[in-house]
Amino acid sequence: MATIVNVSVEVQAEIATVWNAWNAPEHTVNWCFASDDWHAPQATCDLHIGGSFITRMEAKDGSFGFDFGGVFDDVLEHKRLAYHMSDGRKVEVLFVVNGGTTTVIENFDAETENPVEMQQQGWQMILNNFKKYVEGLKDCLKTK
Repeated sequence: MATIVNVSVEVQAEIATVWNAWNAPEHTVNWCFASDDWHAPQATCDLHIGGSFITRMEAKDGSFGFDFGGVFDDVLEHKRLAYHMSDGRKVEVLFVVNGGTTTVIENFDAETENPVEMQQQGWQMILNNFKKYVEGLKDCLKTK
């Protein structure tokens, strides 16, 4: 049985802005990495049940990189995403509206290669980067 890890962040932005920034590849490339020495040069997202997404994450110095992706099992606009990765691990992303803010909660199955605490820190750092990106640009983002 997999260990489920939880991370969350409260974003000072409306749900439509948060949803768009989370799912639109032109935004994903600006936030989907854990530290400033990494980047996400490419992203795709086919947002529907059975659709897939891939984000390329790379060290800026070119020393390491990998594709992070999955296939959507559930898409409930502005509320929930669920997907599975190629190794079978599952991820749930919840979007909770609190007035003019949106809390993003991720629950994911831990992998077995790295300590759970390290995984939790990495995913939390990516969420923190998402918050920083959205709050810094929320007035400029196009919402759907």
